[in-house]
Amino acid sequence: SFRSVHETSMEAMQYPQIKTVAIIAEGVPEQQTKDLIKTAEEKKVGIIGPATVGGIKPGCLRIGNTGGMLDNIVMSRLYRAGSIAYVSKSGGMSNELNNIVCRNSNGVHEGVAIGGDRYPGSRFLDHFLRYQDDDGAKILLLLGEVGGLDEYDLIEAVKSGRITKPVIAWCVGTCASCFATEVQFGHAGAQARGDMETAAAKNKAMK
Repeated sequence: SFRSVHETSMEAMQYPQIKTVAIIAEGVPEQQTKDLIKTAEEKKVGIIGPATVGGIKPGCLRIGNTGGMLDNIVMSRLYRAGSIAYVSKSGGMSNELNNIVCRNSNGVHEGVAIGGDRYPGSRFLDHFLRYQDDDGAKILLLLGEVGGLDEYDLIEAVKSGRITKPVIAWCVGTCASCFATEVQFGHAGAQARGDMETAAAKNKAMK
């Protein structure tokens, strides 16, 4: 619950055995999220979320309800590792990615939905740098969206050579230009606050 997540997460991060905290709760106040991020950096703890559906490493672990019911896990071959590692903001779209990847490759190696809040506990680049050092991740896949500038950090990492593995990337939300006024999509962070934050601008920059 967003009412208790700050207190419980802060308590969890006091234990050195805990290396990652997944925050499923939605509606966490931004100031509390910033406080959690600051503490996580000091404690060297990774945060996935807030507002995340979780993540999955086939054959190893699952966070939250990523992958859905057992029949969908079997259909998407999420019971054994493939070669594609992805990061998404959307939990629903990450489950769709599981399906698409399964149909067009040897499957998912790891997938994380970081959540759609304006201040996520971890960012695209954090996970892509992990994937870069993971020999099992052969191709990296990003599903971004309108709002925020995190995709540009990944672009710079590719240009500078920090990321050398093949990257496939797309930002959803290009339909925003079809509306006469600014559009707020489902996520708290899914709104362009400037031309660089539009999905169209990001997709152009990633070509």
